[in-house]
Amino acid sequence: METLRKPFQGVTNIIRFNWHFYILSLLFLCALFFLKIVLPENYSPYLLILIVTIFITTASSLLVSFFVYDCTDLYELNWIKNTDENLKIVNINAGFDEISAVLKHKFKNAEFSIFDFYNPKTHTEVSIKRARKVYPNFPETIEISTNKIPLKTESVDKIFLFFAAHEIRKDAERIIFFKELHRILKPNGEIYVTEHLRNLPNFLAYNIGFFHFLPKNSWLKTFISASLNIKLKQKKTPFITTFTLQKNGITP
Repeated sequence: METLRKPFQGVTNIIRFNWHFYILSLLFLCALFFLKIVLPENYSPYLLILIVTIFITTASSLLVSFFVYDCTDLYELNWIKNTDENLKIVNINAGFDEISAVLKHKFKNAEFSIFDFYNPKTHTEVSIKRARKVYPNFPETIEISTNKIPLKTESVDKIFLFFAAHEIRKDAERIIFFKELHRILKPNGEIYVTEHLRNLPNFLAYNIGFFHFLPKNSWLKTFISASLNIKLKQKKTPFITTFTLQKNGITP
């Protein structure tokens, strides 16, 4: 499928939405260089180690982001089989929708619902606020709360959560949300949850930034509490995981 994204869009968005981190890193580097000049030479090795460490961690996060978001087919969703069936598809975002256009291109005959559960009072990431200004939601997007999805029980074939569900930081709220997903999902339907995990590859790539991601055990607890099975777990590079979920009692 022809890509719907621009070159360097991923890494550009990372910088645009998180520019305060990079400004702080630059200022810290400038301060360290200044100290290296004015302090006695016996401090130089320690300052140099700090300078190199900050530079490497900042550069590595950008390089990994460029690789993941701009050099792979992540946003083409090639792991989903093309189908001409008249499916009911739901895409749910946390204030930043990157895949509705791709899904509509891929499932031309499907009936779509697009939901946004972003709540500025509880989902306080400044990067989301900036993203919403740059990329407004689709006009048909419906704002919802995480405890209520305005669809009938067992009415949806496929549900997509693309880098969205981790923004629900409280475990109890996340479990309630996934129970709602379970409710609206058809008996043979599937939920696709794509996320970074709080694991070693993401720590090496993003340093302390990996704390924004959830560990695998947290996701497993959420899925089990919502009576959902993991049908399939796919790795899109060591940094990205997609869980395909289905209701308990469904045989893969």
